[in-house]
Amino acid sequence: MTTTRVLTGITTSGTPHLGNYVGAIRPTVRASRLSGVESFYFLADYHALIKVGDPARVQRSTLEIAATWLACGLNAEHVTFYRQSDVPEIPELTWFLTCVTGKGVLNRAHAYKASVDKNTAAGEEPDAGVTAGLFMYPVLMGADILMFNAHQVPVGRDQIQHIEMARDMAASFNHLYGEHFTPPQAVIEEHVATLPGLDGRKMSKSYDNTIPLFTPQAHLRKLIMGIVTDSKAPGEPKSTEGSALFQLYQAFASAEETAAFAQAYAQGIAWGEAKQQVFERLDQEIAPMREVYEQLMKDPSAIEATLKRGANKARGIATPFMAQLRHAVGLRPLNTSAGGKSKTDKTAVSSFKQYRGDDGKFYFKLLDPKGGLLLESTAYEHPKEAAQAIQSLQQQGATALETLKNRLILKAETALVLSALGSFSQP
Repeated sequence: MTTTRVLTGITTSGTPHLGNYVGAIRPTVRASRLSGVESFYFLADYHALIKVGDPARVQRSTLEIAATWLACGLNAEHVTFYRQSDVPEIPELTWFLTCVTGKGVLNRAHAYKASVDKNTAAGEEPDAGVTAGLFMYPVLMGADILMFNAHQVPVGRDQIQHIEMARDMAASFNHLYGEHFTPPQAVIEEHVATLPGLDGRKMSKSYDNTIPLFTPQAHLRKLIMGIVTDSKAPGEPKSTEGSALFQLYQAFASAEETAAFAQAYAQGIAWGEAKQQVFERLDQEIAPMREVYEQLMKDPSAIEATLKRGANKARGIATPFMAQLRHAVGLRPLNTSAGGKSKTDKTAVSSFKQYRGDDGKFYFKLLDPKGGLLLESTAYEHPKEAAQAIQSLQQQGATALETLKNRLILKAETALVLSALGSFSQP
């Protein structure tokens, strides 16, 4: 069965709210359980630096979002769950992509154009207050996606342009240096609701109208009781159309529950009673997760350890892949072949050789395509153990190299070894 790689990130710029949960967190957790899917979930803390100048807020948000994903059921052992800044290959790839991306393409990015239009309307210089980080945001996003050659990226309609830009970057790099990147596809989340906030507008930190996902139960009730409604009295039929309260309920309820609530609207339910029903339905789903979240928040070290394990897993792919890309663009040891640009050249393959030594024990070695020795193992008592070590190196790359470091003797530069391992688990 073909495996599809799916990648999703959340910017660590604030406290997760109900809109984040319904629009991003809940659907991605469900998707992570699908068969035939290899999922990558990351905390986009580099992206947060573009719009947040408060270091404590970035750190706190990183903890809150990681704890939220885990409390909502994300199994970190079944996916690749990592913090963006723990994978140094991502900013390096950002530079590679920067060098093949036209400035004119970035001039057309929605966020940049919106800033320019706003400045122009205010009579200011077009680029007033625009940082290079904001301008280069699409390239960093492209690197996030292309580093792991994600096939699919779930996004809202406002993010489609960034996926198209990532496809352009992949095509430009492949044209210059050979086929390395898979063009990603945007997956539009049409069925995911956009929740209204306390004032009826889209729930957003920029509107200051959010309901924090794991706010204490009493505060959740208070916020829901404060949602803006019209002045219709108890007994008067009420319309579900445009009702923020109804939309909140619908996002958490079953079809049968939603139909019953709509009927209550038609029969003139009092707003206070309607708000109480919304609170109870939301808290029914949130309360068990809130309890887990509160426990996780008490132990940041455990979350840190989880993210570090995820980073090691991510780098098991990123490190050898980056070594391959460095070689492709010409950043390579001076004693290696100068070839490699031709797109028609077939990629040479490294190989493992397992053998029995004169002492009766079992060994293996890794050879480059020309037969050069890259690494060799120490002795194993049984051939199955040696075979398992080879399999780990082929599948996990840098992670296995670190795990098995006491059983291996490197005979070449680490970058060359990683590049060779990358040829076995090419994204």
